[in-house]
Amino acid sequence: MLIELRHISKTYRVGEIDIPALRDVTISIERGGFLAIMGASGSGKSTLLNVLGCLDRPTGGEYRLDGEEVGRLSSDALARVRNRKMGFVFQNFNLLTRTSALENVELPLYYGIPCTREERRRKALALLDRVGLSDRIDHHPSQLSGGQQQRVAIARALVNDPPLILADEPTGNLDSRAGADIMRIFKELNDEGITLIMVTHEPDIAACAKRTIHMRDGEVT
Repeated sequence: MLIELRHISKTYRVGEIDIPALRDVTISIERGGFLAIMGASGSGKSTLLNVLGCLDRPTGGEYRLDGEEVGRLSSDALARVRNRKMGFVFQNFNLLTRTSALENVELPLYYGIPCTREERRRKALALLDRVGLSDRIDHHPSQLSGGQQQRVAIARALVNDPPLILADEPTGNLDSRAGADIMRIFKELNDEGITLIMVTHEPDIAACAKRTIHMRDGEVT
């Protein structure tokens, strides 16, 4: 198994009130899996994704990633795990507005295994070509459509060769055609062995995954 969660809980403290966001979540995700997480707003699905992505620490329980207990690693260690083992794709793309598509894709390489400028450029160019944007490498995000921006974000997520991609509503800001393009790319990546975990509220998008779980009141139902 690539991921094992055992009795994970997450509670937020707001003033003097404890707000439980995750309650006793136990799931396993095999290497090469494609999991969709669904649920209403406030159900805990984004909190679960944040815990899986080492962006948030669980309050209780055990999280093992690739055999390593990561739930209680230091902040620096978690940053290394994210950089080496995970790529992130967000609903709002999260691209740097004043840099080109090429520079956006290159960015994670500055924090990973050291490589030369030529190596960074070569790798970023290959990934932009893969997602169909070899003719847009010098365009800034404002010059790209939403679907094109999301493809840049996917290329950026792949640039450090992570075994795991986490996507939070990756088609939420896209029309149906652009969304279908994104899911085609995700399916191709999954066919090549990359594990994908995706939060979505769209049943037709969730249907592209191999497995779907539903969240309600912080629990997997």
